[in-house]
Amino acid sequence: MVRIREAGDVDTPAVEAVVEAAFGDHGAAVNDVIARLRSVEDLAAELVAVTGEGHEEQVVGCVALSRAWLDARERLVDVLVLSPLAVAPEHQRSGIGSALLEAVPAVAERLGAPLVFLEGDPGYYGTRGWDRASAHGLERPSHRIPDPACQVRVLAAHESWMTGRLVYPDVWWRLDLVGLRDPDLAAIEAALEGG
Repeated sequence: MVRIREAGDVDTPAVEAVVEAAFGDHGAAVNDVIARLRSVEDLAAELVAVTGEGHEEQVVGCVALSRAWLDARERLVDVLVLSPLAVAPEHQRSGIGSALLEAVPAVAERLGAPLVFLEGDPGYYGTRGWDRASAHGLERPSHRIPDPACQVRVLAAHESWMTGRLVYPDVWWRLDLVGLRDPDLAAIEAALEGG
């Protein structure tokens, strides 16, 4: 049975291992951004999916929520960005990613966030309660994020004036982890146009 709980410092090595395994060649860069977000206190929350109990407990998935802003006309609004969502390869396609996603809104609501953004496959996230951000008057932070892939979860604290551009923390830009670059970007755009 899988349980979802908040991550603690003791979970960091296991989280890093799951991210490395799930993201392959990009795992080190993703772990680097998480570490940097922690160091500047821009990591708002981390959840882990675990199996087993006590000494037998094993981290098999994780999700992180980092602080970001919505540049609305009225003022900057504190929002959250979901990244990464990772599941150990041997546990993928077993509902763990969905379970982690289901836990995110309650954590985000507790933190007072009106919106949670992510970059991802609309075919996967769209069936799990996420909407295209542009449908809510929300702009992606870079044109290197295909419009359908910039998605949002609108929460209870959202107000109708909260429209504008998502602004990522500096860490994401310094590590060049906002959106995609060619040839990956071109391949994703072609797939989205064909699907």
